[in-house]
Amino acid sequence: KKKTSVDLKLGKKVNEGKTKEVYELPDMPGCVLMQSKDQITAGNAARKDRMEGKAAISNATTSCVFQLLQEAGIKTAFVRKQSDTAFIAAHCEMIPIEWVCRRIATGSFLKRNPGVKEGYKFYPPKIEMFYKDDANNDPQWSEEQLIEAKFCFGGLTIGQTEVDIMARSTQAIFEILEKSWQPQNCTLVDLKIEFGVNIQTKEIVLADVIDNDSWRLWPSGDRSQQKDKQSYRDLKEVTPEALQMVKRNFEWVAERVELLLKTKSQGRVVVLMGSPSDLSHCEKIRKACATFGIPCELRVTSAHKGPDETLRIKAEYEGDGIPTVFVAVAGRSNGLGPVMSGNTAYPVVNCPPLSADWGTQDVWSSLRLPSGLGCPTTLSPEGAAQFAAQIFGLNNHLVWAKLRSNMLNTWISLKQADKKLRECTL
Repeated sequence: KKKTSVDLKLGKKVNEGKTKEVYELPDMPGCVLMQSKDQITAGNAARKDRMEGKAAISNATTSCVFQLLQEAGIKTAFVRKQSDTAFIAAHCEMIPIEWVCRRIATGSFLKRNPGVKEGYKFYPPKIEMFYKDDANNDPQWSEEQLIEAKFCFGGLTIGQTEVDIMARSTQAIFEILEKSWQPQNCTLVDLKIEFGVNIQTKEIVLADVIDNDSWRLWPSGDRSQQKDKQSYRDLKEVTPEALQMVKRNFEWVAERVELLLKTKSQGRVVVLMGSPSDLSHCEKIRKACATFGIPCELRVTSAHKGPDETLRIKAEYEGDGIPTVFVAVAGRSNGLGPVMSGNTAYPVVNCPPLSADWGTQDVWSSLRLPSGLGCPTTLSPEGAAQFAAQIFGLNNHLVWAKLRSNMLNTWISLKQADKKLRECTL
């Protein structure tokens, strides 16, 4: 692979960890360069080895994962991949907590919870936190300890609101990555992440890295096929052959992680409007579909005035094999949705543009359907697009990730509004 331009001027080294170095970037204020090293460690570096090419593998993995999360709408520190072994990130003051999210009980959880069998599944996934303190082997912490520590980073005091935001975000990030690995027939068992406070925006963002040291990945849900760093931790002794095996696992993950950014399943929304006077209502549906990355086509057809043409248009979209959700937009008496619903096996959603004068009467033509028809009605154009996205999200992890991220961001904004209001009234 060709090296990308690395003509960035490096400033002073801000930090150095076991597997990476962080440098200031004088030409990009507010940003840092995260430079990976060819080093693999386990047990707080009790075991460490040089692994040729690990920096590039790690950087490729992190860059893909952060791109996936960023495109879904999760706030992260990631800016862009800079070279084979480095990426640019927003400068953050790190919060010294490792957040762990588990779907399956294994590893240290079993040691700390004797009696629980490996393979026990957590619904919802289990969140744990560990205070970053090498001298004491990263002890497990409770929310209470974190709140009582009264940490302040980047001018933000870490209180109940911030802890809740990080816990919620950890679960959402885990669920998005879990969903993204499923099409590869790969089980995401658990995940470790860290947050920082972006020094420019003062908000909590996902920071550090997410690479093959950050999770457990079991192809086909089978622990004996593990592809993550556990394969290194489990080595009885480190021989060149053993390290090669570990490296092959890391390469396997780096290749497949690129596939997380793609999806095999496609889908589209076709909005049928009874008359061009409904165009502005329909444009709102199209715009909302775009936010989920779903293609949307607009057509004009009246089931009252041209039923043959309505059914011909329907046949056009049924015959090319692309999964389709129809949205029927008809004012006054809605014959369009019910006629479509009675004549296609695809989902149909009514989204009538109600007028102030007759709207309360007109809506009944969308709600009272003959038997054998199953088409729901939603009055909000954005709601119709979201409903279509939820249908496609069942087998398209990229759409699902956007829905999941929206839920999280709505929750966070309510939480922050509440905090702000209480600060004003106190």
